[in-house]
Amino acid sequence: MAARAYWQGQIRLALVSIPVEIYTATKRGAQIAFKQIHEPSGKAVHYEKVVDGIGAIDTDDIRKGYEIDKGEFVLLDQDEIDGVKLESRKTLELTQFVDADEIDVLYYEKPYYVVPADDLAEEAYIVLRDALRRSKKVGLGQLAMRGREYIVSLKPCGRGMILETLRYADEVAKATGFFREIGDDKPDAELLDLAQSLIDKKTAPFEAGKFKDRYGDALRALVDKKQKAHGRKIVEDKDDTRPSGGNVVDLMAALKKSVEAPADNAPDRAPEKAPERAKPAPKKAAPRKRA
Repeated sequence: MAARAYWQGQIRLALVSIPVEIYTATKRGAQIAFKQIHEPSGKAVHYEKVVDGIGAIDTDDIRKGYEIDKGEFVLLDQDEIDGVKLESRKTLELTQFVDADEIDVLYYEKPYYVVPADDLAEEAYIVLRDALRRSKKVGLGQLAMRGREYIVSLKPCGRGMILETLRYADEVAKATGFFREIGDDKPDAELLDLAQSLIDKKTAPFEAGKFKDRYGDALRALVDKKQKAHGRKIVEDKDDTRPSGGNVVDLMAALKKSVEAPADNAPDRAPEKAPERAKPAPKKAAPRKRA
């Protein structure tokens, strides 16, 4: 089944318009989901829409409302909300270009694939993609999707382009409140060298497939054990090897020990070829006896 476009419209750069379609670039993994169960009956717990003083209500009687004062709401129909005129609902206008490293990682939210809508749009699409790649810039604009307007960035990705939604400034908590108590002391040079050596030792190309959801796997194993135990309680032995707050760790010794540890603690690397063993010389055939 072909993927369904999340958004359809056009990218506009000055007088150039490029019809495009946007598709979600991420998907939810297979997660373990738990339901609330009424233990005596073994049945799932359901939830009803209720109103104070009235009780359960019909969902057809529910409308959207914005609270303008305590207990006072302005009610809106969905077609009234959909009728809000906003150019960014159908057009992403690139209004600014910045270096990619100027955008703090805290602002990035969700990625989308951007593809040309048809063959006629492909030429302009390729020109914009390659111009962004050559200039090493990221395009910025605003786009309305699913009831909200986002700041978005646009950058090349292989043969295509990636659009990423960004958070607004008021959606990002300032780091100063969290880092204020951290001192300004400079680290010891030898400790810094050891830490750098440890980082170099564990450096390898990023491959997302090497990381597995170990907690999800453990939960599935627990569910399987519980099923085979026919409801008997299962408690795994706790193996918490983290040092307690009172333990004093010799940082220098710990770093040296980490650096000197075997290389198998580092990320997966290409296996080194074992030295080839010398092949035994072929046995000479015994001379034939003449008759």
